[in-house]
Amino acid sequence: MHPDVAKLVEAGRIPRPVGERLSQLAPGNFCIHKSFGAGKVTDWDLPAKKVTIDFEKSTGQTMELQFAFQKTEWIPAEDFRAKKIEQLEELRTLSKSDPIALVVHLLQSHGGSMTGDALEKELSGAVIPEPTFKKWWDATKKTLRESRLAAVPQKRTEAIVLRTGDRSPAQSLVADFEAARDIKGMIRALEAIAADIGAFENDSDALKRLLSDIDEGAKKAARVQLGQALQLVAARDEVISSSKALELESSAVRLSDLLLSADPSRLAEEAGTLPSSRQRAVYEAFPNAFGDIWVSKIVKVFDSVGARGVTEIARILLERDAMPALVTHLRSAIARRALGPDALIWVCRERKGPAAEIFSADVGASVLNLLENDHLSDGPRKTSRLQSLLGDDKTLLTDLVAIMDINETRNFARRLLDCPVFGELEKKSLMARIIKARPETAELVNGSNQKRPDEVLLVSWESLEKKKTELDDIVRNKIPQNREDVKIAKSYGDLRENFEYKSAKDMEKYLGFRRTALEKEIANSRGTDFKGSDAGRINIGTIVTLADAAGAETEITVLGAWDSIPETKTVSYLSEVGKALVGRAPGETVQVRDEETEQMQTLTVRSIRPFNP
Repeated sequence: MHPDVAKLVEAGRIPRPVGERLSQLAPGNFCIHKSFGAGKVTDWDLPAKKVTIDFEKSTGQTMELQFAFQKTEWIPAEDFRAKKIEQLEELRTLSKSDPIALVVHLLQSHGGSMTGDALEKELSGAVIPEPTFKKWWDATKKTLRESRLAAVPQKRTEAIVLRTGDRSPAQSLVADFEAARDIKGMIRALEAIAADIGAFENDSDALKRLLSDIDEGAKKAARVQLGQALQLVAARDEVISSSKALELESSAVRLSDLLLSADPSRLAEEAGTLPSSRQRAVYEAFPNAFGDIWVSKIVKVFDSVGARGVTEIARILLERDAMPALVTHLRSAIARRALGPDALIWVCRERKGPAAEIFSADVGASVLNLLENDHLSDGPRKTSRLQSLLGDDKTLLTDLVAIMDINETRNFARRLLDCPVFGELEKKSLMARIIKARPETAELVNGSNQKRPDEVLLVSWESLEKKKTELDDIVRNKIPQNREDVKIAKSYGDLRENFEYKSAKDMEKYLGFRRTALEKEIANSRGTDFKGSDAGRINIGTIVTLADAAGAETEITVLGAWDSIPETKTVSYLSEVGKALVGRAPGETVQVRDEETEQMQTLTVRSIRPFNP
């Protein structure tokens, strides 16, 4: 304990634990700060409760003692980060004479492990010149793996782990697996084993002992954590394929076994969370799992496995000459407007390759339909990547309108102009591409159509009040709170690596965008209770009875722009179903998409009556 602090403790002015922590901030000691990096305490003023620290990224930083207590952590003088401050030239010399010793010292200072990204951040520029770092690290990494002193994974984002004790590298890797407390830990341990399979060249028995544990873990996880069970078995198969001494027992759990026992409704969601290489292993197991019907099984999950999944499934079907089944499925889904955003993105990107047969005018209608429906829903955006694709792919719209006739092109352009997802500048940019390819569409943005007034939205008083309440909460509570959050986060230091500041600024952008959108929607809306609606035809504020070909009847209520309630078959007049119904009279037929099956069905209008709130 520092002598000056010891006097305060003996006098009873501060508790001993506080004195011990305060002594760590005595001049000459070293510390680490999340934003400023490592630093050396140069001075302190105990009566004024201030301390001055020379940090790597900010020299002469004066801090309140209480703040320094909370935001810094003591490090010993022999710590790598402390040596960077006072013994930098020695570290630079060591990087040339003994790079392995340098890395080991760095890992020891970080508790025995750190990611490749973190290691580069610590060394590049300060210890090793930035232009030569990659070459230096590639050579050092190879030597480090050969030395078996540390487990070095392939990915930069995974931890390099220093091996300690008297155990061999193989024994250390097996011990890591056996010490794993959950499936994720077992998977990480298997990945480390696969990356360092050479350590088991003379000790394959150690690996064989793990196989039964993996089987047991996979069986247990499959009941509640199917995705992790699939990943565990896939990681095991990678280890086996890397080792010449290992063979899978006939009774062992295989990916095909997990697929057969999986709930089909969970399979796509769980598989879609896996890395691409593991997803591919899962989809390649479909033939063994399902035999002759494997193509129909894999096509059913195509729409729901995410961006990586659709790419892998399409590649497998193409390699095995099974694309016709996918083409048939996609054509049907697009016609029913039932294809998800990731599958639609794949169709658009592969329009001159495997998806050439599917790329049609219906693809454009499906894209706009998805964007509009996603915009009207209250949940998180699911179509951001699809919207970005329209802008980023400079020839997508040109290719789309090239295969449309003039009426289809005009209808598509009108829908794009009316789509609430796009801002005015974005609409102009997209329309410019369409007009360049099809000059006859220029009339849509010329003359009276150039400055179209915003359409007045008819809404229920209840939904209007909800929008106003949300806007009031944003203006009165969330925006002021966000301003405070930005100020507080800014005080934490280096804005380039200040997560709290970035998060607060992202929220600031979102709140500003949401406020503008709500203000525009409210200004363009007109509240109504729907009383006195004309029931001679289907109008806003009417209940219509529809009958299918078999005579089965269903009732649909058509209400305001923000009043869709699928559970009660209440639709907005702006929805696809609402637009198809409005204006129809009793006796007329109408094509309506079923909300549950997504199938188009022909219905006859039986009767119409006013909605009674």
